[in-house]
Amino acid sequence: MSDPLLKLDGVELAYPGHPVLQGVDLEIHAGERIALVGANGAGKSSLLHLLVGLLPIRAGRLFAFGTERRGEAAFREVRARVGLLFQDPDDQLFCPTVLEDVAFGPLNLGRSVPDARTLAEDALDRVGLAGFGARITHRLSGGEKRLVALASVLAMQPEVLLLDEPTNCLDETKERLLTEHLAGLDQTMVLVSHDRRLIERLATRAVMIRDGRLVAAVMHSHPHTHAHLHIHPADGTQGHDGATPPHPDHHRE
Repeated sequence: MSDPLLKLDGVELAYPGHPVLQGVDLEIHAGERIALVGANGAGKSSLLHLLVGLLPIRAGRLFAFGTERRGEAAFREVRARVGLLFQDPDDQLFCPTVLEDVAFGPLNLGRSVPDARTLAEDALDRVGLAGFGARITHRLSGGEKRLVALASVLAMQPEVLLLDEPTNCLDETKERLLTEHLAGLDQTMVLVSHDRRLIERLATRAVMIRDGRLVAAVMHSHPHTHAHLHIHPADGTQGHDGATPPHPDHHRE
């Protein structure tokens, strides 16, 4: 197996008075699509943020593309190669218009204005928002903001996608189209989602945060009246997998 693109070695993370991650080991290899699951507040979003240096680790080592990364300067290259979709699109969108928001990343990477515009328009088209460039960002619906935020990540053409609830706020049609688009991408992915259908369609393996630690998880479907995905720790212990709150079974397509 090739060297991992991203690697955590004994990583610990804590907020004041509140430990979040303890001794986390994780390797992310090219082509993988990893479902990161766990209960609300387990630290899933925090783990994505520390992978791109937005949160400082308390202990352990973080490697990206073969180099240990410490400090802001060391993560600038990482953020050019790893795209993070925030859970809340309002944390990601800050320009007046949609096109400006989506083109900001390519411009920041040194692309020319015409190239950045082309990349932005192509990314908007891929998420089903062709013609939205002149729209005022803050007037969009929650689902539209979610898709614009994703387009802003895709426009940077990253090697790795860290996707925090990518289908949140989307209606069924947009969710299905987005899922199919993500399925057709070549990028390595880490998925945080309560959407079982998305995980079942995309993930090649799953890991679970439980009590601050990362454990391997097993994905499987039970043949109930409507088959649906279950994820539980690989050690066989039981407990809520954190992948979704209680709801009626999803029909498997």
